[in-house]
Amino acid sequence: MPSLVGLPSLAAMSLSAEEIERYARHIVLQGVGGPGQQKLKAARVLVVGAGGLGSPVLQYLAAAGIGTLGIVDDDEVALSNLQRQVLHGTPDIGIPKVESAAQAIARLNPHVRVVAHPQRIDTQNAPGLIRDYDLVVEGSDNFETRYAVSDACYFENKPLVTAAVGTFDASLTTLRPFETNAAGERNPTYRCLFPEPPPAGTVPACAEAGVLGALTGMVGAMMALEAIREIVGFGEGLTGRILLIDSRAMRFETVRYQWDSANPLNGSGKST
Repeated sequence: MPSLVGLPSLAAMSLSAEEIERYARHIVLQGVGGPGQQKLKAARVLVVGAGGLGSPVLQYLAAAGIGTLGIVDDDEVALSNLQRQVLHGTPDIGIPKVESAAQAIARLNPHVRVVAHPQRIDTQNAPGLIRDYDLVVEGSDNFETRYAVSDACYFENKPLVTAAVGTFDASLTTLRPFETNAAGERNPTYRCLFPEPPPAGTVPACAEAGVLGALTGMVGAMMALEAIREIVGFGEGLTGRILLIDSRAMRFETVRYQWDSANPLNGSGKST
């Protein structure tokens, strides 16, 4: 799996003595090591959503030493969030999630630079927000945002780690549709999986159907792991594969999927 951040860009990314101690378990880890930790420090990652999935994503990416974390969220912390959005605490109720998240990250790892984007991401601003980052991690709770982010990542040539959770189930995949695979075939887009959003009202929102708090923690940690693998460049990424999780049965299944020539983003069915 190729790394996201090339070594030539790491000349100024030396680690201080404090960072070497902080990341010691990464540095001695075969497959990461000092060069891998420097890649993490050089990386700029945009996290869309600071909620149930975004909370563990941000915690683990900050702990791992990502150099710059951008956070996009337009919401405030509410009491009903705290069952699963573990980045925030009771004293944070009523303040913007990007502010609460930035404070939590500063406590966890002062070596991480946080860029707060207190706004809702949409088709108009997504390209500009995404452009300044190396990788995007998306864990929003609505289809409008998912399509806006995934489409923008395609046009801006940015890898995307995206996940979604239901009541007891979840899915996770990585998208690099601007590249080809080892066989020279196009990598799939998000719209190869889901060409169009489902009709309004057919998928109940979290507030209506509920969600298992620990499930969002598990999936968010896996999203962070996938982002780290993309940056450092070890293992087989989830490009062209979707991980399906059933927490009732504690069952995990990985399904391969391919580029669909009829997809409406870059296939024969694309809009003009």
